[in-house]
Amino acid sequence: MSTASSPTTLRRPRLLAGLGAALWLLLASMAFGAPTVSGVGIAPIRITDPVSGGQTDGFVFYPSSEPTPGVTTLGPYEVAAKLNAPPAPGPKPLVVISHGNGGSRLGHHDLASFLASHGFVVATLNHPKDDFEDTSGVGHIEVLAGRPVQVKATISMLLADPHWKTLIDPARIGVAGFSAGGYTSLMVAGAKPQFTRFVDFCEHYPKDDNVCGKLADFQVEAKQAGLSLRQLMQQRQDQLYRYGDTADPRVKAAFAMAPLSLIFDAHSFDSVTVPIYLYYGANDHVLRPEANARHIQPLIHTLAGVKEVPNADHWVFLAPCSPALAKQIPELCTDPAGVDRRQVHAQINADALAFFRRTLHVSGD
Repeated sequence: MSTASSPTTLRRPRLLAGLGAALWLLLASMAFGAPTVSGVGIAPIRITDPVSGGQTDGFVFYPSSEPTPGVTTLGPYEVAAKLNAPPAPGPKPLVVISHGNGGSRLGHHDLASFLASHGFVVATLNHPKDDFEDTSGVGHIEVLAGRPVQVKATISMLLADPHWKTLIDPARIGVAGFSAGGYTSLMVAGAKPQFTRFVDFCEHYPKDDNVCGKLADFQVEAKQAGLSLRQLMQQRQDQLYRYGDTADPRVKAAFAMAPLSLIFDAHSFDSVTVPIYLYYGANDHVLRPEANARHIQPLIHTLAGVKEVPNADHWVFLAPCSPALAKQIPELCTDPAGVDRRQVHAQINADALAFFRRTLHVSGD
């Protein structure tokens, strides 16, 4: 499977931008008593993968006690943080961000830096066999069930690490994710998928290569095992807890951007108790809104908010691209006419900040 996000819909015809967005952020900061942060630090981390027993890479973004002007170039990314800057002392809320299929631990660096600049610790990770170097596990249980337990492992590592645990409040933890990372965030929040729905989708949309592009491979796998495709997906379902529970009770809020959600059904959110914010692009051609975000919107009884980005396609949720990245992967850095990714991200970041402040009870600390 490939990827691409209150009871009252917050759908708006256009996004706040420029001075309006800045004023919105200022008012939100005043209302929530945001702490003053001098700068943002970033540091690499290593996480033990519960699936393979090996290691995967990530980063921690955190408020720094020193100003950190400018950007740090990390590969093709220009990150608004300074490597190994001194952290501001004291426990802070934690947000873990999960990337999409074939993504990167730096794919949402702007959201991470933004939250860190407002008093959050933010962790990112590469999902093994489903990152920019290797997507061989996509659609297999190692990724379908592995992704949420890798997020859980990241949280556990940080809370056990002598350095990081002093900077994190274990009672205030949230998750965010894009596309397959949105699916991951929903799973960590307690949602239960039904993998046979993948077959239903591909029967209804047989030409949708974004989701059904590996269908032929799965059909070969099913035939070799003497199974139908539906039986193969049921086998995946039966293996859901191979690496442990996919839900994490330590997580108190989930921010899902263009989530892969066609595999959730009417009862998938029955056991979810934490607030969820849903974001998606109106013209998402990778994960059709009617089969994904709009499909699950009425099913989430803890929905705290939902927003549609007008005219936007799937990739608008990736951080605005540096010139180097735009040259490497132009298709992921280009948006439809009339969509300004930087303006969109100003609104996404503001909404994520307000959501996590409210749900993780962040005031002036």
